[in-house]
Amino acid sequence: MDKKKIERINFLARKSKTEPLSDDEKAEQTALRNEYREYMRNGYMAEFSNTYIVDENGSKRKLIKNE
Repeated sequence: MDKKKIERINFLARKSKTEPLSDDEKAEQTALRNEYREYMRNGYMAEFSNTYIVDENGSKRKLIKNE
């Protein structure tokens, strides 16, 4: 996610604290937040796919995804 979109999310959040957002701004804010959540979720999943658990015997096993 690029920096301009994150700045826009923050701008809309600050603006909503001082004045009501228009319907278009609310829709934009929701869309940007959902895009940010998806971006973060994908980053975490990539990180977890490369994570291993090491037990007390030194055996490594891959962290599995619970569905």
